[in-house]
Amino acid sequence: MYSAELLDHFENPRNAGAVEDPDSSVQLENPACGDVLELSVRLETRLEGRRIADIRFRAKGCVPTIACGSAITELIIGKNLDAARQLKREQLVQKVGGLPQASDHASHLAMDALDALLRNL
Repeated sequence: MYSAELLDHFENPRNAGAVEDPDSSVQLENPACGDVLELSVRLETRLEGRRIADIRFRAKGCVPTIACGSAITELIIGKNLDAARQLKREQLVQKVGGLPQASDHASHLAMDALDALLRNL
């Protein structure tokens, strides 16, 4: 039912926890299923602009929500803000090896949380 990549992110989540003294943090809940995803980020300023130095997630919910929280942090850590804003949901879904249609909400929650996080900067 779930891909090996998705299960790997669930069983071995990357960047779990909260960033200490974040530049931005957000917590969103999916009202339909009750899944919750929190993202926090710390930026660093370089000559070429601000980039994501650290990003962490905390999640309460289904296997795909936890996997998408993990994967989205891997996709944007180290990127500048413009590149982070360009991330597409399809890239996230590909990173976790695909999602069953019934679990599609997990990728939407992660992308909505990322959008809210970046808007706060």
